Amino acid sequence: MSELRALLTPAGLELLDALGPIVSTSDVAQAVSRLRAAGHAPELVSAVVGQAHLRAKAAAKFGTFAARMLFTRAGLEQATRLGVAARHAQRIRRAGLTHVADLGCGIGGDALAFAGAGLDVMAVDADEVTAAIAAYNLAPFGDSAVVRHDTAEEAYATVAGTGSQAIWMDPARRTSGHSETRRVSADDYSPSLDWAFDVASRTPTGIKLGPAHDRDALPTDAETQWVSADGSVVELVVWTGALARDGVRRSALVIRDERSHELTAPADATDEPVRELGAFLHEPDGAVIRARLIGDVARSLDAGMLDGHIAYLTSDAAVTSPFVQSFRVRETLPANPKAISAALKAHGIGRLEIKKRGVDVDPAAFRTKLVLRGDQEATLILARIGDQRRAILADRVPAAV
Repeated sequence: MSELRALLTPAGLELLDALGPIVSTSDVAQAVSRLRAAGHAPELVSAVVGQAHLRAKAAAKFGTFAARMLFTRAGLEQATRLGVAARHAQRIRRAGLTHVADLGCGIGGDALAFAGAGLDVMAVDADEVTAAIAAYNLAPFGDSAVVRHDTAEEAYATVAGTGSQAIWMDPARRTSGHSETRRVSADDYSPSLDWAFDVASRTPTGIKLGPAHDRDALPTDAETQWVSADGSVVELVVWTGALARDGVRRSALVIRDERSHELTAPADATDEPVRELGAFLHEPDGAVIRARLIGDVARSLDAGMLDGHIAYLTSDAAVTSPFVQSFRVRETLPANPKAISAALKAHGIGRLEIKKRGVDVDPAAFRTKLVLRGDQEATLILARIGDQRRAILADRVPAAV
């Protein structure tokens, strides 16, 4: 808090803006030495250099906006990417709602997108430092974006029942990150998800959760949307009331190069039957896998499952789809280093991407057992097909946009 007070002064902010981006650890050391030599107080130097470093990291989520924002490390990690938040804002506008209460606003990333879309925003955070940072980040929007230091529960009591009000919640995770592999339970969130889901049952609400959240713990009458951005599943959003679309219970929103593609369904999709490996193998986007819409993608591509227990599809014809990454199969091999190395040598492959699914293999360790020589590149896919471990040597097909 003392560092923040030192930073949130005209002199502190002027020093920060003059410092420019701090990208590497050597940049940090050089900036600290330079500012200390100029006579600036240690607390101010630490705050300014830390913020400049966070701004450089934040550019991936906030683009040019990051250069005038303030952050905390945890707040930046949990913040929604601006392009994703903008799509959430448009959903709220399309529902005819004009006000949104962001309960647990963090550094204000979602609120920034809401206000930028013309919505009136009340942004709330229970942490005093975080609320102060959100207030700074939202200051350009004036009275249309009000920040309160309060709990989500107390703030909701003041807005419940207002006719044009939407609720947005990004409950704080007690563990860091948005793990795509670890299940995240209700106990990992604050405020409690029981309370959040109760609010959502009475008020149009969007609740952002980690993408690995236990599906069995989600409301059955809500729309659940998994979002991926440039190949990574970044969040799960539970939409209720006017913010949920009629007939939609499952959605996979895939964003690549700022273009978005969406697959929706009234329920989990039934998988297609297993078929023999064809000329192409297709890896569904993580959002499609999380939403359990692999079967719908398979049917749209005239493809089948490679195995009933792993999320790979196969077909004999080339396909174009934003929902899969496709690979042209060169050959199928036993999953042992000797056989694979012989094939790599025959094809002159010196650069190899290794992917795996359904097998207990460490790709980095497995790579050390292979002989890689040549100027060609390929992808090696290690997978369990039926009761056998197989290695599929393939070439990436350029992704659809």
